[in-house]
Amino acid sequence: MCALSALPKHIVITGPTAGIGRAAALSLAEQGSQLTLLCRNLDKGADVSEAIVNAGGLAPHLVQMDMASLDSVRRAATSVLELGLPIDVLLNNAGLINSHRRETSDGFEETLAVNHFAPFLLTGMLLPAILKAAPGARIVNVASGAHSFVKNMGFDDIQLEHSYKTFEAYGRSKLANILFTRTLSQRLAGKGVTVNCLHPGAVATDIGKQHGELIAKVIPILLKPFFRGPQKGAETSIYLCADERVAGQTGGYWYNCKLTKVKPWAEDDVEARRLWDYTQDTIGFEYPSF
Repeated sequence: MCALSALPKHIVITGPTAGIGRAAALSLAEQGSQLTLLCRNLDKGADVSEAIVNAGGLAPHLVQMDMASLDSVRRAATSVLELGLPIDVLLNNAGLINSHRRETSDGFEETLAVNHFAPFLLTGMLLPAILKAAPGARIVNVASGAHSFVKNMGFDDIQLEHSYKTFEAYGRSKLANILFTRTLSQRLAGKGVTVNCLHPGAVATDIGKQHGELIAKVIPILLKPFFRGPQKGAETSIYLCADERVAGQTGGYWYNCKLTKVKPWAEDDVEARRLWDYTQDTIGFEYPSF
């Protein structure tokens, strides 16, 4: 278990109802944090909230958010801002993997939309509250070693309209998480906000189960001997959210609570800036200048 020290006051978490998100939420609440849980399913959110309160933690704020709908993300961000609380940590944890191509209600390829567009928009809208917690505010993005499945963002068919492959789609979305982290950390340099991302390891979670995806049922069976549990998978998320030893670290990619090298294409600032501009234009949201 990675060592912890002082915890931040207010943490916003996406995907907190299962897997590593739930494990992170329970651990951070147990150690004194006030949580805001952004949940697609409020009944499951209420279950997590009850578990937190029963363990002696502060009752979380629950906000409904469907990351496959940018309107839902906008409403959720507005609700969080209306709480009037500075955000010490934003943990962008939620994600999915699909066995075949799906489109969101906005007409975007769903894996890229949920894993990249939604956290990009959410983070941008919540930045005013995050900056209120500076210095010392943190943004933590759950990426993945799956960025090694691809070698670029494939802008010629980034929505995978012509050819869809499950691990290519997922790999691109996780590469996007790393490139987003890289650019945002540069933009927020000197503002008292750190931005880091992480690989949780191969974790048996509910990813993909919202659609009853066959891949979500088959892969855990095949790879069960190699999977770590959600608590183990959540360790690096908790570490980056809470430990004082990483207070000044930004722009990094972490695994097992240690800085880890990414593939060369995940360090490509030209690709990162192109993704940033493409995302802003596609979702119709422009980050404020600092």
